[in-house]
This record gives sequence, C-alpha cells and structure tokens, in this order.
Amino acid sequence: MPPRSRDTASGRRSIAVLVLALVGLAVSIYLLVDHYTAAAPLACPEGTVVNCQRVTTSPQSMILGLPVALLGVVFFAAVVAVSRPAAWRGLAPWATRARAGLVVAGAVSVIYLVYAELFLVNAICLWCTVVHAVALALFAVVAVDLAADPDQLRTGRPGSGRSTPGRDFSVSRVRRP
Repeated sequence: MPPRSRDTASGRRSIAVLVLALVGLAVSIYLLVDHYTAAAPLACPEGTVVNCQRVTTSPQSMILGLPVALLGVVFFAAVVAVSRPAAWRGLAPWATRARAGLVVAGAVSVIYLVYAELFLVNAICLWCTVVHAVALALFAVVAVDLAADPDQLRTGRPGSGRSTPGRDFSVSRVRRP
C-alpha cells in the first residue's frame, strides 16, 4: 500500500464525518424549530408505532428541562467544530480527542433515546431515527479512523505515528553476535 493511501482514506473519512455532522445538525434544527413552534409539520405518518408527534411531545423529549432536539443541535455543532478540515489535519491535537469523546457520548445517547422511544413512549419518530443513524454512523467512521491510526489520540495528527503496514522504514540498531 503506498504511503499516501492512508492520508487519502483518512481524508475521505474526515469529509464523511463533516457531511454526517452537517446532516445531523440540519435535522436537529428542524426538530428544534418544530418543538418550539409546532408550525413546521413533521413529515411523519401518525400511526400506532410510527408517530413523530407522540415522540417529540413526550416527557422523554426533555432532559433536564431542555429539549432533546436542542441537545442534538449542540452535539452536532460541536462535532462540526472539531471536524473542520483544519482541526482534522491535527492543527489542534485536542480536536481528535474531543471528536472521539463526542461520538462516544452520541452513541450512548442514541442507545438511551432508542430505548425511550421503544419502551417508554411506545412510538418511533422517523426524523429522530435519522438523527440516531447519523450519530451511530459518526461513531463508526471515527472509530474506523482511530483503529487505522491509534496514534492520533496521542499526537492529534493522522498518519503521524505509524508507518505503512508491512514496511518499517525506521532505522534500529541490531546487535549481532
């Protein structure tokens, strides 16, 4: 594998994270506007299982007095902030750690929110499901990127700590008998 392939793959993952975060931000803003105005009709059928209105107006749609949609906006805005191209290239080493922490928190939140939809509210919101899928996709992409180059957590820079697999270009002293 040529040395640039890791940079190319990491570049694609960085674009994927940014695009996913922007999609999540847009849907979260839509849900937040609907929460406060109820003017934007949720394009969601009202049935027994799929019922966005029931989910978005349930007691579980608020956490500590804040709408879950607002927390989603804050979450995705933070992911966008630490996933800008300059932050991804490692100009700020804390960005890699922040991105990893955020997507873990997002995945844990999704687990709770899906539980709440299925077992407490007894309904599913399709828009919320889009947000959940995006948050889990963010987790997967960041996890794959960190698995490909775990030294990013230490250095903040993709590709800075590992050589190309199968090719060790480091010079070491070998004792000969």
